[in-house]
Amino acid sequence: MATSPKIIDSEKRALRTGCVALRNGLAADVRADAAARIAQVGLGFAGAAPGVVVSGYAAMGSEIDAFPLLTRLGSAGYRLCLPVIQPLGNPLIFRAWAPGDVLVPRKWGIREPADDAALVEPDVLLVPLLAFDASGARLGYGGGYYDRTIAQLRAMKPVVAIGLAFDEQEIAEVPVEAHDERLDWVLTPSGARRYS
Repeated sequence: MATSPKIIDSEKRALRTGCVALRNGLAADVRADAAARIAQVGLGFAGAAPGVVVSGYAAMGSEIDAFPLLTRLGSAGYRLCLPVIQPLGNPLIFRAWAPGDVLVPRKWGIREPADDAALVEPDVLLVPLLAFDASGARLGYGGGYYDRTIAQLRAMKPVVAIGLAFDEQEIAEVPVEAHDERLDWVLTPSGARRYS
């Protein structure tokens, strides 16, 4: 018998609280070192070559900082963009961005590119998360933005979704619902993990 969506939603809510507390408990120097270590890895493991469009994100709270990796990718010839939050129930859109470009604080204080930055479609998405498991399942904040976005992009073209995480964010099992999109990879300070 399948687990009901209400039970899964309740499990996710409880997990989110613990996962945020765990991530917040990581020391600032541990978080900075983790961001530097994933930047050293780059994206060669995923077959993403310079010239492809990579979407990063502006870290919120204690999320792992994607900017060191994005700076390295930009220097290596990758085209960069950042997500722009849309009204609830819609996928994200993406605007071109390069290190040094102005970012504007928007919903939930998340920094986004200015409205006049060009709209682009990413080939690779670097995805923040609260937790992940050995199947590539990802626990987000509950708004469904990345699930809708990944599903939409996968319906249009090949796209690679890579979660960025601290090693401590791996859990035994993320509760999964029908609409949840799995990651292709997770990149942590200890290396890249591929999921089928």
